[in-house]
Amino acid sequence: MAEPRVITVSQCGSADYKTVQEAVDAVEPKSKTRTIIRVAPGIYKQPVFIPKDRQMITMIGCRAEHTVLTWNNTATKTDHHLDESVIGKGTFASGSVIVEGSDFIAENMSFENNAPEGSHQAVAMRVSGDRCAFYSCRFLGWQDTLYLHKGRQYLRDCYIEGNVDYIFGNSTTLFEHCHLHCKSPGFVTAHKRGTAEETTGYVFLRCVLTGNGETGYAYLGRPWGPFGRVLFAYTFIDNCIKKEGWNNWEDPEKEKSACFYEFRCFGPGSHRNERVAWSKELNDQEAEEFLVHKFIDTDPNKSWLCQKMGHRVPVNA
Repeated sequence: MAEPRVITVSQCGSADYKTVQEAVDAVEPKSKTRTIIRVAPGIYKQPVFIPKDRQMITMIGCRAEHTVLTWNNTATKTDHHLDESVIGKGTFASGSVIVEGSDFIAENMSFENNAPEGSHQAVAMRVSGDRCAFYSCRFLGWQDTLYLHKGRQYLRDCYIEGNVDYIFGNSTTLFEHCHLHCKSPGFVTAHKRGTAEETTGYVFLRCVLTGNGETGYAYLGRPWGPFGRVLFAYTFIDNCIKKEGWNNWEDPEKEKSACFYEFRCFGPGSHRNERVAWSKELNDQEAEEFLVHKFIDTDPNKSWLCQKMGHRVPVNA
């Protein structure tokens, strides 16, 4: 396997590039060799777009709290360096960072949309690439913080905050040991699975879900698509979650098809006795298929997730 190319970014002019976008643009199109972009500490006020032909990129910061990519696009106001024919429009184009290239990895980075509360849809990160992984990253915003549009993703030891539908899309994503924080009333998830045959869904495994100290003001999720599929397993749920747990998005028909599950969760917001009847506590056998990496990595002979873990590079290497 070829050694990865390493390029550096620093706003002070001591690196290969001053902006993250310049570094992304310098990656060889359709490269089969990984490029590592090392980003020096700083607050980078710039939108970043990683197109489909920029693949095999690893972006590494010093610490997530110290390495921040931030911008303030919203669904009604987008300011990118590319026009609408490339970037799209509306919520789809509002990401501070947009990843369309496959095999992307980020570690020790913060991705923020700093549009104020009430700005409606304002995405911090949109992921449309397949086989993407995030380690020790933060996703900061309010409504629609993390748009997992499609593909397969793995998040570990990440922090995600917001209020309305702040994790949404139609991807297949496994979250392990992540911290979810409900900043104000809303919905943690809005999954868009459109048919029963689709294998997409969100699994939150051994995560922590917290709130702002108030009781019963947020839902675990609502179905953006009629077959939206979400599981919280072995997860601490505090009292910010409403006793009903789940919402039908004002459409009783979706209660017949939405797949909203819990499995051995704990904490003051985890009690099942007052959950909506159309959600379900899984048994051991039913939960088994979701609680392993093969939920997002189905080919044991060519595991992309193992390859991603193998490509993680120590911060001071």
